[in-house]
Amino acid sequence: MLYFYPGPSKLYPTVRQYLSDAYDSGILSLNHRSQEFVNLSKSTISFLKEKLHIPQEYTIFFVSSATESWEIIAQSLSPQGSLHIFNGAFGQKWYEYTLKINEKAQSFPFGLNEEINIHFLPTIEIDTVCLTQNETSNGTQVSNETIAQISKKYQNSLIALDATSSLGGIEINWHYADITFASVQKCFGLPAGLGMMVCSPKAIRKGMEINEKKYYNSFIFLYENMQNWQTNYTPNVLNIYLLNRVLNDVLPIDLVSKQIKEQAKNWYGFLEKSYFSVLGKNPNTRSDTVIAVQGEENFIKAIKEKAKNQGIILGNGYGKWKNNTFRIANFPAITQEEIEALQDFLEKFISQEVSN
Repeated sequence: MLYFYPGPSKLYPTVRQYLSDAYDSGILSLNHRSQEFVNLSKSTISFLKEKLHIPQEYTIFFVSSATESWEIIAQSLSPQGSLHIFNGAFGQKWYEYTLKINEKAQSFPFGLNEEINIHFLPTIEIDTVCLTQNETSNGTQVSNETIAQISKKYQNSLIALDATSSLGGIEINWHYADITFASVQKCFGLPAGLGMMVCSPKAIRKGMEINEKKYYNSFIFLYENMQNWQTNYTPNVLNIYLLNRVLNDVLPIDLVSKQIKEQAKNWYGFLEKSYFSVLGKNPNTRSDTVIAVQGEENFIKAIKEKAKNQGIILGNGYGKWKNNTFRIANFPAITQEEIEALQDFLEKFISQEVSN
């Protein structure tokens, strides 16, 4: 089977051997307060900083998922509220989830094909500005340049990025983000069940100042435990081990990002040449890692079913685009041969449609 679902998505083929190695090594039975786990944690964080070019002064926490990061930000880092800027289903879910925890959350939705206009954003004092850097539901993204402008406008706020579908696939400018979080089941080519938060010194200072300690996953507890390279609750040791092994294999993020962007450019050119309609019409806001293709509902249903019958798993649409789109993952674990196989299938499918 060829997996193009945008998460969970295709695993790196080496994961199969790494699973066996993990079992044989005995690491799955380790106490998470043991020196062996500390060594694993420290090594994995070192690899993350090296391969993703994360500044050494930033702190990385292991969490269960990107969704848990929403919760931690809402309860521990945003007592005076947060501003959520979004154009899709996951950004909206983040806002609505936060609102259940903190009624001071505010929203600023913008259009699918719009670029964020900094001048239209509200001038307010807020703890955290929340951006979905890569919107998985509709195949759009916010550029590093726009994030820089938002960071400048809200200099007294933390900038939080949901990079679930992009971290590990494209390069992020860390100087403009204070909290960047993701899960590993997308661009890291791993099974679901592990997330991470990358936090700037500014975010650490803010968390210490607020000093919220009411929950098992309060930010303070994450920070205190990570001073010893440990977690505040029993972590997914297997996935941390797998992440460690995969990070040891992958190229630095600047090289990975270049390849992913080239593949994305190829994908958009191919789709337009082959008479497919891309959901996002603005080339400046199209995602490099998740490509959303739009069509009439029966057409979308037929193409997904035929692809599955030929061993190709396409991503379903999501949110209000559920029935009239399919999505294609453009993640690092997917090979050029697999991309060519899918493009060959799509060309044949559209050719048959035209001839009918």
